[in-house]
Amino acid sequence: METLNLTEKLKQLFGFDKFKGDQEKIIRNLLAGNDTFVLMPTGGGKSLCYQLPSLLMEGTAIVISPLIALMKNQVDVINGISESDGVAHCLNSSMNKSAIDKVKNDVLSGKTKLLYMAPESLTKDEYVAFLRQVKISFYAIDEAHCISEWGHDFRPEYRRIRPIINDIGKSPVIALTATATDKVRMDIKKNLGIPDATEFRSSFNRPNLYYEVRPKTNQIDKQIIRFIKQNPGKSGIVYCLSRKKVEELAAVLCANDIKAAPYHAGLDTPVRNQTQDEFLMEDIDVIVATIAFGMGIDKPDVRFVIHYDIPKSLEGYYQETGRAGRDGGEGKCIAFYSHKDLQKLEKFMADKQVAEQDIGRHLLQETEAYAESSLCRRKLLLNYFGETYTEENCHNCDNCLHPKEKFEATEELKCILESVVAIKENFRTQYLIDFVKGRATDDITSHKHHQLEAFGCGEGKRDKLWNPVIRYAIVEGLLRKEVEDYGTLKITAAGKKWLKNPQPFFITEDNEFSEEEEDDTPAAKGAVLDPELFAVLKSLRKDVAKKHNVPPYVVFQDMSLEQMATMYPVTLTELQNIQGVGQGKAKRYGQEFCDVIKKHCEENDIIRPEDVRVKTVAKNSLKKVKIIQSIDKGMPLDDIAESLNMDFGEFLTEVERIVDSGTKLNINYFLEEVMDEDVVDDIYEYFRESETDKISVALEELGDDYEEDEIRLVRIKFLSELAN
Repeated sequence: METLNLTEKLKQLFGFDKFKGDQEKIIRNLLAGNDTFVLMPTGGGKSLCYQLPSLLMEGTAIVISPLIALMKNQVDVINGISESDGVAHCLNSSMNKSAIDKVKNDVLSGKTKLLYMAPESLTKDEYVAFLRQVKISFYAIDEAHCISEWGHDFRPEYRRIRPIINDIGKSPVIALTATATDKVRMDIKKNLGIPDATEFRSSFNRPNLYYEVRPKTNQIDKQIIRFIKQNPGKSGIVYCLSRKKVEELAAVLCANDIKAAPYHAGLDTPVRNQTQDEFLMEDIDVIVATIAFGMGIDKPDVRFVIHYDIPKSLEGYYQETGRAGRDGGEGKCIAFYSHKDLQKLEKFMADKQVAEQDIGRHLLQETEAYAESSLCRRKLLLNYFGETYTEENCHNCDNCLHPKEKFEATEELKCILESVVAIKENFRTQYLIDFVKGRATDDITSHKHHQLEAFGCGEGKRDKLWNPVIRYAIVEGLLRKEVEDYGTLKITAAGKKWLKNPQPFFITEDNEFSEEEEDDTPAAKGAVLDPELFAVLKSLRKDVAKKHNVPPYVVFQDMSLEQMATMYPVTLTELQNIQGVGQGKAKRYGQEFCDVIKKHCEENDIIRPEDVRVKTVAKNSLKKVKIIQSIDKGMPLDDIAESLNMDFGEFLTEVERIVDSGTKLNINYFLEEVMDEDVVDDIYEYFRESETDKISVALEELGDDYEEDEIRLVRIKFLSELAN
């Protein structure tokens, strides 16, 4: 095997002229029968490290992989470069008996060189018995970080792989992952029983990726839409933590003319496969997904990865951003961060075991540090994976492109390092900060640390200083975070040396992430109401109302006119982006308003805002559809409310929203059942003559003779018949 010309085989089988990075060394190590551990970032060419040797060695290689989509993709690739089908196969739960029998026959005949299996399939007794009859060239464990509880995608079934291998028959093992800290790396080797495996570690630096963290506010949908529209035709992935958010955001993107589709594990397999194929074939530009998407995607030209929610760990973040720019071209990685999101994630851990909670919290703290720090993001990421990045400025992250001014923190660093020594290097960041600030917490007093000389050495200094001082000290190698012990801080040899001979030490403060939500009103966006146009529109509304013999608010409410006088819509399509203007209202009354606005803009040389309000999708659209359909069928309103688990007041609010947006509903059948005809007529007449449709005003005007629900019901009838 040593004399084998691997480059020739690479060209012959895969069509590549040369190997990337350590690929050749890894393959030779495996061909020599050695256990192998490969740590290689996404896009580095991991799969070739086991595909090529499997085609050259005697027997069948077993590839253990977590995703059926990934298996299918790779089986197609190998069979595509082979002269006949059957060189690669997969065995999984989605296959029928005849397909499984075909695979078994091909494997036993020696035709199959690569057999992909999920760990769950590998543990089935029937497959174990079958594989005992097979000569196995080696076992490849892909996505090996799934073995570790410290990894971002822990799967308990991965823990059972080694005992099963022992049961089937020993052969060399190659473990591969795109992301692993030292702790995860050790965990993988220990669990797979390959402590002496030859290690190959590639650099984690992806120079072409741009990293940015933005504050998450209620304008996030608008920001994402604007970003995608500024990158027309480019492929991208938006990651969300929940399936519900995936569905909602995909609907909003589609409503705003972006070719997008949702992807999560709750969708049927054919739907997921179709979405994946459409993305690869560029019929879809954007996938909105949970982390279920991406592990098996070999698309080199994904140009952006957006994190709607900050991920649970930096490993997850690194792996997901790694799907951008795999061809070495542009790759923008934008994450939206809010401290509230981290608090939510921490609450979700409440039901887990204490050790698992500790791990989860530690991983969240690392994510928080990455998001809030004003240090170079590349430097922080690489440091997390145990790699040193020596450049002062990477010129490709938000913190480096917009650096904050540095200031000296030599005294603060001295205080921190002396305190770590004083408390015997046994405590984590928050404990250390409480100690230097002189806070006699129960924890500190129970250890009698409030009696130490260093206690309170940072009293009087600003709270905001301490986290950045500690982060800079870690990145500069003066402190070490002990992952094994959930993040206790230790002083390094370099830290001790610095204490003996302190040098000036400079830091920047953390980024500020406002928890306040931005308002979505035109005024809040810096747009200003045009009082002259507003007066013209009010006058026009009065004329239109007279012509149609309805009160002015039936045509358009004041809120709608204010937005028109701010956003200047000049087409019926743009007008429908104004709050309170549905399709029906736009068609019935809109053209005159558009004409007046257009003329006003031309006469006054007004430059209109480019992005009239982002089209939203009703989050309760399914509920809305059910209500409309049930009313069309003539179901009693109280029965509809009960079927939706809503009290009657809540239900009426939902119906009012439907009617206010311009949909016509006929509820006469219900009013005839529950209200006197005279009462309906009196309230109806009130609304016909009133200047406003506010319920509070109607209650005052009509006196105690009428119930609030009665007034609300007649208002629904009135707006349906006259406004819609």
